[in-house]
Amino acid sequence: MGIQQSFDLTAANTLRLPCKAERYAAPSTLGALQQVVRTAVDKRWAITLLGGGSNVLLPAELTGIAIRPAMQQWWLESHGEEVIAYVGAGANWHSLVMTLAAQGLWGIENLALIPGDCGAAPVQNIGAYGVELNDVLQGVQVVDLSSGSVSWLSAQACQFGYRDSVFKKELAGKVVITQLALRLSRQPAPRLGYGDLVARVSASEAASPTPLTVAQAVCAIRQEKLPDPQVLANAGSFFKNPLVSRTQAADLLQHYPDMPHFPQSDEQTKLAAGWLIDQCGLKGAREGAFGVHARQALVLVHFGGGKRHELLQFASDIAQTVYDRFGVKLEPEPRLIQA
Repeated sequence: MGIQQSFDLTAANTLRLPCKAERYAAPSTLGALQQVVRTAVDKRWAITLLGGGSNVLLPAELTGIAIRPAMQQWWLESHGEEVIAYVGAGANWHSLVMTLAAQGLWGIENLALIPGDCGAAPVQNIGAYGVELNDVLQGVQVVDLSSGSVSWLSAQACQFGYRDSVFKKELAGKVVITQLALRLSRQPAPRLGYGDLVARVSASEAASPTPLTVAQAVCAIRQEKLPDPQVLANAGSFFKNPLVSRTQAADLLQHYPDMPHFPQSDEQTKLAAGWLIDQCGLKGAREGAFGVHARQALVLVHFGGGKRHELLQFASDIAQTVYDRFGVKLEPEPRLIQA
């Protein structure tokens, strides 16, 4: 089954927090995954599910067994102008985006350069530049961790919200995602209304944009703003963009008229957490082994040698500073894994 003992996960999380798993397995087929799950259930091992390690805060010691689904196969099914991509949970998300964009398929090009495995995408309902996974997801294949049975969940059953899903709530720790079904299209459908994406695409295109040029523009913007986790350890956006009532947003705009804000359909307004942190003078701040990135205040970086509790305290201090000034609560985005 490929179960390894005392496995070092330090390099398996992009924050490079030191962590050693009591046991570890990376099954590459559905059958192998089911076998690992049955063994874990029989032996009553606690199960921790991992993806690419880009959105987790690991403890120093992880008991039980850590399982990273490694199914990387994917294929396309055409239905006229619509194409369904069936994607294994272990496939690299960014590589998938660029490959599909190069084939002229629209749908996920705005989600380029988001790190991690495809299986983790529904958990967080990943999103960027005006597009979220739930916009294109048709369904999710899961394995029940208690019985090993396989089933499909519709997008509606996933109960998607902003950086939220049923996999963080009712199904947390109960199922493992093994495959995604994504709805793509051959019909041009650029979504360029977020940030400076339209200007970047227009500058690079003499004719109509293609999915690949949009994805390349997204990559260029992200690379200018965000540190490469291979060079400087980080988990991407550390805080969620907060949602506040429209009344509170209006009050804040009276004092901060240049505050970025994005009205939502449910009488709430989304604010830019990075802007709030930056306004508090925290961009580039450092406390021991951790700091706020000098170009993007939404990203916390690890310079090496730090511990998880130190990072959590640093993040808590940042959130408190923002609350004291704006009355807005910031919530961490990465998943906190218990020992």
